[in-house]
Amino acid sequence: MAVISRREAIVGAGLAGAGAVVARGQGTAPAGPASGRVVTKGRLKQSVSRWCYQKIPLPDFAKAVKDMGLTAIDLLKQDEWTAVHDLGLVCSMGYGGGGTIPDGLNNKANHDAIVAGLEKSLPAAAKLGVPNLITFFGNRKGMADQEGLDNCVIGLNRIKKAAEDAGVTVCIEVLNSKVDHKDYLGDRSAYGFQVVKAVNSPRVKVLYDAYHMQIMEGDLIRTIRDNREWIAHVHTGGVPGRHELDETQEVNWRAVAAALVDAGFSGYMAHEFVPTRDPLTSLREAVALCDV
Repeated sequence: MAVISRREAIVGAGLAGAGAVVARGQGTAPAGPASGRVVTKGRLKQSVSRWCYQKIPLPDFAKAVKDMGLTAIDLLKQDEWTAVHDLGLVCSMGYGGGGTIPDGLNNKANHDAIVAGLEKSLPAAAKLGVPNLITFFGNRKGMADQEGLDNCVIGLNRIKKAAEDAGVTVCIEVLNSKVDHKDYLGDRSAYGFQVVKAVNSPRVKVLYDAYHMQIMEGDLIRTIRDNREWIAHVHTGGVPGRHELDETQEVNWRAVAAALVDAGFSGYMAHEFVPTRDPLTSLREAVALCDV
């Protein structure tokens, strides 16, 4: 599926050192036990993006995730939803024909294929308890902001009734255009919120990727507090580098997690970072950190 290409590219660069040991200072949050359940409070639902752990077979990864106390895995293709469901987990954000990062809703020529893809996937998502399907703004390719915004609203308006009928949320993702996705249109949170406000559906919201928005604008906690009703899903990732949520990066993820809980956020925070050390140890530490 074309949407995976961005993630596969990052994995190719990042997982080459997955077993490397990185020098670490004294963290401020508990790392959690070396094995067994990590989640003890569980006020914030946490998930983990599959693409960051592709070297671990899915059944093994699902077992490890369950042992930590997580209930979901993020960013799975449709043919993986059933496998995860049968292993006692849900796919917290699914790929369901919602276009690709460069070719998204800002171009009307993509609308028929995106709408058809999502309409086909929404009933399957509802049946398997997948709460969200992902879609994208697309690259600018010289397009003005207002034209792109208007086109995204038109496309999302075409799919919102099917999403509402299925009880599944279509999430349009904001990404950075500074480091990872040059020319991406939806590179500011305010722009994403403007689009979903115009669509005005409880089943069309923003996938707020906090890693990307830290790069573009920062001010994560205020943004979450002021726009909670328009955010369905959150992604993490250490800044800079998109690696562990540890003292090598600049975001206070524990405070971000607490802000989500305090704002009444009921969606998932999904960890989407590329481990540079033992992958499952890094994941356990991130889960413990955000278990507020």
